[in-house]
Amino acid sequence: MIAPAEALPGRPTPVPLAASNVVLGHPMRGDDPESAAGIGTFDGYQVVVLAGGCFWGVEEIFWQVPGVYTTAVGYAGGFTPNPSYEEVCTARTGHTESTLVVFDPQVIDLEGVLKVFWETHDPTQEMQQGNDVGTQYRSAIYTVGDDDAQLARDSAQRFGAVVAEAGLGAIATEIASLEQAGDGRFYYAEDYHQQYLAKNPNGYRCHASTGLQYPA
Repeated sequence: MIAPAEALPGRPTPVPLAASNVVLGHPMRGDDPESAAGIGTFDGYQVVVLAGGCFWGVEEIFWQVPGVYTTAVGYAGGFTPNPSYEEVCTARTGHTESTLVVFDPQVIDLEGVLKVFWETHDPTQEMQQGNDVGTQYRSAIYTVGDDDAQLARDSAQRFGAVVAEAGLGAIATEIASLEQAGDGRFYYAEDYHQQYLAKNPNGYRCHASTGLQYPA
């Protein structure tokens, strides 16, 4: 991982963002976006940032989950302000490709969201998913709030027991509250990455997973 002092300088201006998610029809950025790690606030909804490999496929999985209000892709856990995709791919920003998931806790709780996360990628792979190799493909859960971070750690322990029983090694997922990950911000990716697989149905999907089920 790149050290903060060695990260690319980035830029002060964020990329333009479309008004809404083209699949779900809801805003991808909440009210007062400077108030919460660049994401804003979504009253009545809960937020988590998940990284499980190429963000195109991860976002596609979550926009189909009942109770998910909106999704967006971006970069988190790094140090370069407002990085470009090309910069993230150099491994000199510290970011991982991430998906913002905003969900209705009356329909699905955080553990339910994490169940989908654990089952749809391989959290035992370090700095890669399948053939996608690099720090930008590392597995991570960035929560908004310390209580959620502890719940995420508990869920990792539960799924880790299943993984260990199957002989697949240890969970390598980075877990932290978003404010403690890198510079503490989520940077929205360029518009062409947002809901990429809705715009390009035959586009690339990473199919790495353990094939294991999260315990009931």
